[in-house]
Parts: sequence; C-alpha cells; structure tokens
Amino acid sequence: MAIMSIIFPIIFMVALGYLLTWKGFFTKEHIAGISKFTFFVCIPAFLFTNMLAAPLAQSIDLYSLVAFYLPVFVIFTLGYQLNHYFSPSDQQTRDASAVFALGCSYSNTVLVGLPIITASLGEAMIGPVLMIITFHSACLFALTFVLAARAEQQGFSWRRFTRSMVLNPVVLSIGLGIIANGLSIDLGKQLDDGLALLAKPALACALFVLGANLSFYRVGESWRLALMASCIKILLLPAFVYVMAAVVFQLSAQNTAMLVLLSASPLGINAYFIATEIKQHESTLGSTVVLSTVLSVLSFSLWITWLV
Repeated sequence: MAIMSIIFPIIFMVALGYLLTWKGFFTKEHIAGISKFTFFVCIPAFLFTNMLAAPLAQSIDLYSLVAFYLPVFVIFTLGYQLNHYFSPSDQQTRDASAVFALGCSYSNTVLVGLPIITASLGEAMIGPVLMIITFHSACLFALTFVLAARAEQQGFSWRRFTRSMVLNPVVLSIGLGIIANGLSIDLGKQLDDGLALLAKPALACALFVLGANLSFYRVGESWRLALMASCIKILLLPAFVYVMAAVVFQLSAQNTAMLVLLSASPLGINAYFIATEIKQHESTLGSTVVLSTVLSVLSFSLWITWLV
C-alpha cells in the first residue's frame, strides 16, 4: 500500500498525458507549447528555488558523485561493447555504439527521478539530487559525441555544444541557485512567492508531458535491442550503484536509496534526440524510451520495497 501511494500519483499523471494526447484532445503542437512552458519556465523556477534553499554543505558529497557516475560510465562502456555483438552489421560502427551506450546509461533524472525521490524520500533530498544531475547530460552527451566517428562530419562544434550545455535550463537554473545560495542573496518575499507559484506545477507538468510524448513513440522492429538496453538501464545500472553506495562507500541508507532511485529512472527522451542528430539507433532509442518507462514501474517498486 505504501509503495502504491508513492508510485500511483506519478503513474496517474503520465497515463493522463498519454491518454489525452492519444485520444487527440491534445495535439503535438499543444504538447510542444506545454513542454516549452514546463521546461523553460516551471522547472527552472522549481530547480532554482530549491537549490537556493538547499543546505549546500550537506548537498555536496564527493562519495555520492563517484558512487553514481562510476557505474554510469562503466555501463556506458558495457553498452558500447554490446552493440558490436548484438546490433546488425550496419550498426556496429563507433557512432552507433556510442548512441546505444547512451541508451543504456542516460537517466530521465528530472521528469521521473526527481518526482520519485521527492515522493519516497521527502523534499530534503532535492539538494543532493540536484548536485548529482547538474553534470549528467553534459558528461554523457559529450562522451557520446566524442566517440561518434562522424561527429565532425556532422558539423559538431565544441563551442556550440558547451554553450548549449551552459545555457541549458536545468544546468543554468541549478547553477544560478548555487551562486545565489553561496552569496546568501535574499530575493524578497514578493519574488520568492512568485517563483514558488511558478514552481508548484513543475513536476506535475513534467510527468504529464512525459506521458504525452510517449504517445508519439512506438516500439518498433528494434524491440529486442530496446529491451536489452531497458533492462541494463533500470536493473543492472541501479544494482551497480547500490553496490558502490552501500558496500564500497557505505553511504547512509537515505543517500543510497536516492542514488539507486535516480539511476533506476528510465531512459530520458533527450537521448532519442541525440540519436536522431547522429542518425544512429533512432528506432532503438525511441523504443527504449517507451519500454524503460513502462518497465520502470516494476523496477521502482522493487527498489522502493527494498530500500525505502
């Protein structure tokens, strides 16, 4: 019953977004507008206000960073190697392997991980979560482009990539929140109240948009590779993170649960966009987004039962 009380509101919002879009009540253009408001207004307000209020001394933990990112990079390497054995011969190239590796290791930290952790562990964990996810996209996307053989041929620019990462709404809002927190900046009651009002619908809108976007993707012919990537993503990766956090570094039960739930999040949709940009494994990663999101309900239930 406790697990259902944690997971049901999240499933409800995702399912609502999916059904209303699938039935045509919302069109792709409507969802694009809601997504823009969510990711460029609500979520930045939510991340900024929470980072501003977070106790920085307690949020920054080197051991937690290593316990999360070392397994992520190991799983990325594993995915890169597995692509050579299980993908069709025309997709055994460096760029295809890099994209498949991204599909095995990139987590939907903001749309899914953050709501799950907030619901199961409480809002006190938001600060440590934000410190973990600050570097998530930048590290994995940069690694993917470095390993992609045709990156330069596709007009990839490190300057443009760095600029897009720095100006990314998630990174920018967390970064500004850290600066304002460190300088003890007082925004004033009126601005605080305004930002709080903007932040309130952030997680609900994010989950709704996630469900709506799932209605646009289908599990295609690459479902076997997608299933493999999904199982690695939501089972093997969090299991590795658990070993690092609980056994190697012996972190607290709460920090261990936070890291495991964050790594157990399904594949983020941004990984699919990277696949379309590099033009490799588009169907695989699109299918992985759908499969890992659906299967994550079982995965989260398992980890929450065990750890929370």
